[in-house]
Amino acid sequence: MGKYFGTDGFRGEANVSLTAGHAYAIGRFLGWYYGRNHKDGTAHIAIGKDTRRSSYMLEAALSSGITSSGSNAYLLHVTTTPSVSYVVRTEDFDCGIMISASHNPYYDNGIKIIRSTGQKIEPEIEAMIENYIDNGIPEIPLARRDHIGRTVDFSAGRNRYMGYLIAIPTRSFKNMKVGLDCANGSASSVAKNVFDALGADTTVINASPDGTNINRDCGSTHIEALRRLVLEEGLDVGFAFDGDADRCLAVDEKGQIIDGDLIMYVCGKAMMEEGRLTDNTIVTTVMSNLGLHKACEAAGIQTVRTAVGDKYVAEKMMEGNYKIGGEQSGHIIFSKYAATGDGLLTSLMLMQTILDKKQPLSRLAGEVTIYPQVLINVRVRDKAEAMSCPAVQEACRRVEASLAGNGRLLVRESGTEPLIRIMAEAPTDEECRRAVESVADVMRAEGLVVS
Repeated sequence: MGKYFGTDGFRGEANVSLTAGHAYAIGRFLGWYYGRNHKDGTAHIAIGKDTRRSSYMLEAALSSGITSSGSNAYLLHVTTTPSVSYVVRTEDFDCGIMISASHNPYYDNGIKIIRSTGQKIEPEIEAMIENYIDNGIPEIPLARRDHIGRTVDFSAGRNRYMGYLIAIPTRSFKNMKVGLDCANGSASSVAKNVFDALGADTTVINASPDGTNINRDCGSTHIEALRRLVLEEGLDVGFAFDGDADRCLAVDEKGQIIDGDLIMYVCGKAMMEEGRLTDNTIVTTVMSNLGLHKACEAAGIQTVRTAVGDKYVAEKMMEGNYKIGGEQSGHIIFSKYAATGDGLLTSLMLMQTILDKKQPLSRLAGEVTIYPQVLINVRVRDKAEAMSCPAVQEACRRVEASLAGNGRLLVRESGTEPLIRIMAEAPTDEECRRAVESVADVMRAEGLVVS
């Protein structure tokens, strides 16, 4: 990870660690860098944003940077991260930019850069951008006269993405009662239209963004509201998206949460039975529950693990031409249809499986026995210092020895925040809690934790 770019782009509190100045510099660099590939020096860059108030400020700054370098900025306006990925790879753009901090609070924001293949930009280019932000290298000339770029309204790109999604399912959703929690974010402008077009009886909550309510007590990180909706309205299924709609979690007809692990199992097993699962393999991360791996083994499905981060999942899927992979958090990639995680696509694929199997979601997911899992986030002064501390490493070894054969411990750095994430799986919640707290206590005793 670089100084500014982490596992999911450049993220930080708006006008604190991520400013309009940063956005302008990024736009300047991208407009120049990709403009070199064109005889007239004009690159074509798509920009989407979520509903945060600061997204409008960053959109304007990015557009100014791009056009001042002589390239054109195409504005998708409020849309989802996957829609930017789709538009970039199908409309011959040089790259795309999504302004979003995903599931973070409204006062945070982020800049995700997407290459022409629809995947996240190469680390080498991120490093060059950072050098330009800090040192002004290379020196980029300002475009003059008729070489100054244009800002273009490209809301049609979002509509094409919606049409693409609607064309994917092979069954009508008629007579299916579906709940959607749009997290007051990007899905608010897309999700209901897609499900209505497919014939579902759709009930939507948290689709009234005001610039500050994105992810607030709603969406995939606060799924309680969707659970209540499903149970009170007697719905067949519910889907919750995050702020930029690149992840999706579900709720079955009994109000049980269906996380990314369970979604991968249900869809992956169906794909295997239809002969559509390459090498009978799904790609998971190290955070996936032991219960998923045991259920996959029993079903004859192989699993390949990667580091946490959907870009690592995407890379592994490309290496093996795998068809499904993802994260427990709901970032699921269906590589036949998309190059990155797509919450709306995930909801459609799960709906298709429910209809194909003619079984309720609770029964399809009930084949997996999930191990209790506890995850805590410890805010630290320095992530590298905390991870390399001998006392912390010894505490981890003790916990791992105590869990041997019946659970596991995972301690890792957050890619976007000054946090150490400590996760344990064990037969009981009490054992999980004891395991994570014992490591956290050592961090506190060593003076590594900040309040």
